Amino acid sequence: MKTLLIIRHAKSSWDDVGLSDFERPLNERGKHDAPMMAKKIKEKKIKIDAFVSSPAKRAKKTAKIFMDAFDVKEKKLILVPSLYEASLNNFYDAVENLKDKHDVAALFAHNPGVTDFVNSLKCSPIYNMPTCAVFALKINTSNWSDFKQADKEFLFFDYPKSEE
Repeated sequence: MKTLLIIRHAKSSWDDVGLSDFERPLNERGKHDAPMMAKKIKEKKIKIDAFVSSPAKRAKKTAKIFMDAFDVKEKKLILVPSLYEASLNNFYDAVENLKDKHDVAALFAHNPGVTDFVNSLKCSPIYNMPTCAVFALKINTSNWSDFKQADKEFLFFDYPKSEE
């Protein structure tokens, strides 16, 4: 049995119009929401053993904030360039290429790809993955390479403004 957490990066800043999309940092709300969501996941007693991220600054920073909350060293972050502006196939490839020693993986990426990927799983439809949203599912397999065909079970969907 495997568990996958699909996480959209936290809210990013548009303040510096000179920055490329790839280089946009988190804004103040993002810096608040990411630790809060990491804490919520940790409170569910989920032990993430693989952190996989788009290399874009805002996704990478969100992943690092989660890693801090889980006391995981930054050098263990797995950067997957194809998760930036990812197609559905890029998401499936990123998951299917995970090492089987990892039982719980967190994948940090961007919209619209994150929402499209979540809906392609046919576990529980989501209209939109807000910033820093977490969609979690169990996968009935011991091999990540079987992800696409394996039975999947929706666990939860949570996001920063879910309790407002």
